Amino acid sequence: QSQLVESGGGLVQPGGSLRIACAASGVNLNYFTVAWFRQAPGKEREGIACINPNDDNTAYADSVKGRFTMSRDKDINTVYLQMTGLKPGDTAVYYCAASLSAFVGPRMLRLCQTETEYGYWGQGTQVTVSS
Repeated sequence: QSQLVESGGGLVQPGGSLRIACAASGVNLNYFTVAWFRQAPGKEREGIACINPNDDNTAYADSVKGRFTMSRDKDINTVYLQMTGLKPGDTAVYYCAASLSAFVGPRMLRLCQTETEYGYWGQGTQVTVSS
């Protein structure tokens, strides 16, 4: 059975850092576009970052650009989201998702943010930024 499992969420103070992980079983993430989405209370889920399988090129939403970084560990089939300079507005449940499509070019971020492109989803991990 294929599944994605997020981990590493928690409570962090404003300005702090956190790294969350997306580990896969039954699917080889090295061949997938992997994206991070988040959903804050009372808001719609939004795509914030993705990494493509061809050259590990990444794309980020303006809300996280310069603060968040995606990476892969191909040996352990895991994708990470390193978050720095965290703000209370980053509080949300964070989900990873995987797609067999490879998104490239100037529309990469917009394609990455299209939820219907993803066939695999994790259950989410809570990130709370508060003092």
